[in-house]
Amino acid sequence: MTFTNAKRIYDAVGAEAVLTEQSDLRQYLTGISTSFGYVITDKTGSVFYTDSRYLEAASAALDGTEIKVKQFEGSLNGLLKGYKEVAVPLSKTSYPDYKKLTDAGLKVVDSEPAFTQTMAVKQPYEVAFIKKACEITDKAFCDLLPRIKEGMSENEVAAELEYLMRRYGASGTSFPTIVGFGKNSSIPHHETGTEKLKFGDIILIDFGCKVGGYCSDCTRTFLFGDDKKHGEFKKAYEHALKAHMLVKENVKEGISGREADAFAREYLKGCGLDKYFTHSLGHGIGINVHERPYLSPKSEELLKENMVFSDEPGVYFEGDFGIRIEDTVMINGGKVISLTDSDKKLTVL
Repeated sequence: MTFTNAKRIYDAVGAEAVLTEQSDLRQYLTGISTSFGYVITDKTGSVFYTDSRYLEAASAALDGTEIKVKQFEGSLNGLLKGYKEVAVPLSKTSYPDYKKLTDAGLKVVDSEPAFTQTMAVKQPYEVAFIKKACEITDKAFCDLLPRIKEGMSENEVAAELEYLMRRYGASGTSFPTIVGFGKNSSIPHHETGTEKLKFGDIILIDFGCKVGGYCSDCTRTFLFGDDKKHGEFKKAYEHALKAHMLVKENVKEGISGREADAFAREYLKGCGLDKYFTHSLGHGIGINVHERPYLSPKSEELLKENMVFSDEPGVYFEGDFGIRIEDTVMINGGKVISLTDSDKKLTVL
């Protein structure tokens, strides 16, 4: 029998029963993506209750594991009858749902710390999915560059990139693709729109894809033609790239997220650019594109072997331009290795 993450979480929580309804956490337990269902785990094993839309696929996917698949009928209270204690992820549980459990006489405990800690350190199969997503991300970006033409809109470039990622095997995107031309690059999470590409524009693309439910995350900033008006941009780009590489060279297992962030932030401070670095260095990447660990000025989380996260220093000059250079990386052998690795030297198309 193959044991899934449901047993790992149950062992870590230590409650009589663990109830998981949230789609991302449910996928972590079962390995399949569904829009509805409950996973209930206790000392006897796990049952995934879902409806007729997923029954056949879930039964096939979970055959040979300790998770039984049953059609959901009746009510959640009926499924929990006989338990005195149930664990749920409290920050992801609405108050009405929490109250239903307590009104049913159940003692409610928090399963979220177990999910957070367990999901942060990736298992080999998770790393394999993320690596494949990163390979597709790199290949799609490299093949996108010669397709970018003057007059294309941000939306058109995003659509082209998303098509390539799917063509190469991705199941979808990690998040809505961000494409910013010219001054739009100064908005870290610009909403991709109808702006048309002109000669000399800066292009910032933040993108990623999913394989097996796991994400990649990458950002590249480059020029569409060189109109010789980008001296300050080129200087700032070299500083952002240096900050990015300092993280890879210095971050290791056992340091905190705060210390990791400082390698980039202190370097940019020495260049007079720290005030333009307006977000944290990075975040964990897995089933969710943003999860633990966090690499920020306040994070005391310790980085561990097989954690996967982003390295993404950026500088943003309001109304002018922005730069972000991001790779998906992981701790392997105690040091950082890069999982996305397309060329980061300044590209001029």
